[in-house]
Amino acid sequence: MIQSLKIQNFVLIDTLEIDFHAGMQVMTGETGAGKSIVVDAVNLVLGGRADRSLIRSGCEKASVEAVFDVPGNANIAKVLARENIEYDGSTVSIFREMSSAGKNLCRVCGVIVSASLLREIGASLMDIHGQHEHQFLMDSDQHLFFLDRMGDKDYQQLLGRTSEACEAFLSVHRRYARLRKENDQKQRRMEELEKALRELHEAKLKPGEEETLQAENLRLRNAEKIASTLRQAREAIALGENEQSSLEKIKSASVALSSLNAYGDKMKNLAQRCESVYYELEEIAFEVFQSLEEMEHDPQRMEKTEERLDLIRKLERKYGDNLTKVLDEQARMEQEYEVLCSLEDQISDTAREHKQKLAVYRQLARDLSANRKTLAQRFEKNMMEQLSDLGMEKTIFQVAFDQEGEKKPMPRPVGDDLVEFMISPNPGEPLRPLAKIASGGELSRMMLALKALEAEGSGVECMVFDEIDTGISGRMAQVVAEKMVAISQSKQVICVTHLPQIAAAADFQYLVAKEVSGERTTTSVKQLDREGRVREVARMISGAEGIGEDALAYAGSMIEAMKRKI
Repeated sequence: MIQSLKIQNFVLIDTLEIDFHAGMQVMTGETGAGKSIVVDAVNLVLGGRADRSLIRSGCEKASVEAVFDVPGNANIAKVLARENIEYDGSTVSIFREMSSAGKNLCRVCGVIVSASLLREIGASLMDIHGQHEHQFLMDSDQHLFFLDRMGDKDYQQLLGRTSEACEAFLSVHRRYARLRKENDQKQRRMEELEKALRELHEAKLKPGEEETLQAENLRLRNAEKIASTLRQAREAIALGENEQSSLEKIKSASVALSSLNAYGDKMKNLAQRCESVYYELEEIAFEVFQSLEEMEHDPQRMEKTEERLDLIRKLERKYGDNLTKVLDEQARMEQEYEVLCSLEDQISDTAREHKQKLAVYRQLARDLSANRKTLAQRFEKNMMEQLSDLGMEKTIFQVAFDQEGEKKPMPRPVGDDLVEFMISPNPGEPLRPLAKIASGGELSRMMLALKALEAEGSGVECMVFDEIDTGISGRMAQVVAEKMVAISQSKQVICVTHLPQIAAAADFQYLVAKEVSGERTTTSVKQLDREGRVREVARMISGAEGIGEDALAYAGSMIEAMKRKI
């Protein structure tokens, strides 16, 4: 159960702390006071969507912190152990903060967790019935969901296996459909690949070839300039005509310095260095001569390199931005061609797997359907008992399955069944779809009946009802109040209500009020003592007429009467 709730800068709330208790507690107040804000805060701390519009105007952050008493909650213990989150085995604290900048912080027992984990933990802590949840009963597509929630652990495991089998089948089905589509387009695609690969294979491209050709083409285009420069260098180094060449001069210097070897290491070192320069320059002269010999102008070779470069650039325009990407695309197309060549074998293998996965799913779906029909019979009986307690004792409730013998639908995670809730609210009337004939009050009571059944089989120890009494008044309000009291005998119940009968039935009552100070509006929540409860219930009875002595007396008697019933 929830022990306390602390809210800061949330919608109309500045700072608010609420202590909760076991049993049934209600929140009441004028319309628009902000009763549902508390429920919104609880939704947030349990992992609901962090909507920045909920941050109080003028504030940067909003936060909600809740403390839960969870001794013996096996689901919580299992999840916290899995996530290595330590707690004392009894108390779990949850903190949620959101900022106007979009940041979202979640902590469980002081440990930062993801919003998805927070939702998983929250599902084992509280069951929240929102203001408009009963409208889901108007959608027949949701009826299967309501029915399945009533199944026991074995049923849920079968439902899970069916879902897994469905996903396994659909994965193969998608692959099978893709392969068949590829097979339909196989011939055209193979012709496209053959044409492209023939062009690339004939080109015989090599990695790095383009750079080599560009360098060669540049050299060939400037062959005369290079040759002229090489000749100048050769003449300057080795071919002196009217005077000694550089090589001859350095040779002379080397001989002269060698004659000084006897005058110390410095002279000897200079001679050796000069000799080394001579041999280095001699080698340079030889390489210059070689390069000059190779620099014969070859117009045909230049034409070939340009043609080759043109071919490479053409292929780059078709298959990639550069030669590396062209070669990568060639490899990819070769692999695709091989795959297409083996496509028939792939289709045959996948078809067998497709059939096997479908057979596994269909068997599980049949098992699930049989179990679901048994569950539906028990659910129908339990629902009619609950509805009888809620003043709908003449109502016949039935779960209708789709007609057998029809073509099986595409596999779904929930199996092949299509169900719809049918009711006959009055004796002698035929069963009709609930979504088409149920009134607002009947929907509210049916939702309460569903919640009562869930409470019996659920491990969740706290149930929150946000105005579940919509469309209910008079004697039916008393009936609903007694049903909620019955639920509160085994669960903590928190209810937002506008009905005095439900307020009078509570063990604890909180007044939600809205106050305006200056230009700011603030919502507050106050736990009422007995006198406060009497006045608030009297206000709910009197409405706009004001609180009279008769209303106060009647309110007090209502509260006392409910105490005696409990």
